[in-house]
This record gives sequence, C-alpha cells and structure tokens, in this order.
Amino acid sequence: MKAAVVISGCGVFDGAEIHETVMTLYALDKYGCSYQLFAPNVMQHHVINHITGEVMQESRNVLTEAARIARGKIKALTEYRAADFDALIFPGGLGVAKNLCTYAFDGPECSVDRVVEEAILTTHKAHKPIGALCISPVLIARVLGDVTVTIGNDATTAAHLAELGARHERKAHGEVAVDRKNLIVTAACYMLDATVSDIARDAEEVVKALMELADRG
Repeated sequence: MKAAVVISGCGVFDGAEIHETVMTLYALDKYGCSYQLFAPNVMQHHVINHITGEVMQESRNVLTEAARIARGKIKALTEYRAADFDALIFPGGLGVAKNLCTYAFDGPECSVDRVVEEAILTTHKAHKPIGALCISPVLIARVLGDVTVTIGNDATTAAHLAELGARHERKAHGEVAVDRKNLIVTAACYMLDATVSDIARDAEEVVKALMELADRG
C-alpha cells in the first residue's frame, strides 16, 4: 500500500500531533507500506508556546513546520492526486481543528480548507480508504457527512459528529471504527488518555484496516 499522510504543522496545540504522526509512519513502514507526507501551504491560525500554552506573537507556515517532522521530505497538498495513492491518512493534533478546518473555533459549523476538502472528496470518489486519528474524524465528517467514526468517548465531540450527520462508535485503545461502505478507518488516540505505546497500537490498527480495505478495492 502506498499512503499519503496529511499533517497540519508541528506540535499538538497548533499543528500535527507528533507522536501520532510518527507512529503512523512507523506502522506504515512496519507493514511494508510506502508513504508520502503532505501539508497545506498556508499560514497557521496561530503559534502556541507548548510550555506555557500562551499564544506567541509570531506567524508560521503549516507546510514549513510540517517539514520538521518529515525531515524535509514533504509536498504541498496541492500536489496530491488520489490516483497516485492507495490510501489517505490524517493524524490528529489541534492543527487539524485550527489549520485544516475551523472546528476548534466554530464547532460543527466549521469551514474546511479548500485544498484539504478536495483531497478528501477526490479520494472518496476514487473509492480509496481514508484513515483519521484523534480529532481528525471530525474533519472527515464535516466533508463527507454520513460516515461512521470514533473519537473515543468524548460526549461533546460525539454530539457534534451527530450534528454533522455522522454516527459515532465508542472505542478504546487498540480498537478502530471501520466504515466499510465509505472506506473510513478511525481511532481515538489522544482523544483518550494515552501512552506512546497506546498511540503506536492505535496507528498500527488503523494501518492494518486500511491495508485490508485497499486490497479489497
């Protein structure tokens, strides 16, 4: 399987969740998959000091920050073509809810970055599976609507998913929600209390389920 992995910066509070991203890449490599990292070439909503939690008086670019995790091997999301990949994966982090869409600020009324929306829609139209970790299922639900996903057991977020037309399944670590009709695989990751080992296990279960769906396609 060749996967496209879309990340939203670098750092849980304003970008991609680093553990979830790295463990996703590890799982892909462990199971013999190749991957290409992508990020939208846009400015972050804001920059957070990850020690104090305070907003910093500076601006950063999502693609430039994401390149830190990718060790420079990353492409702008405008270059993504569904035909070139077998699966699309979104690790979590608040960058998903701040930079890829506006869920962190607008809840279920959020808007989605145009390029991100196009990537999801073209992948779905091509009948290729999409994986989403942590808060990323909200992004998928905002774009596709009638899907089955998990964000663990958070009642508020689950209610927002219902407003978006999605169905929520409660899942623990090591469990994934698999929507076989829409080819969507989701895991809660840091939406639950978690260790790095929990995140690794969740990422592996997502990758294994995506491989199964990709083979079926």
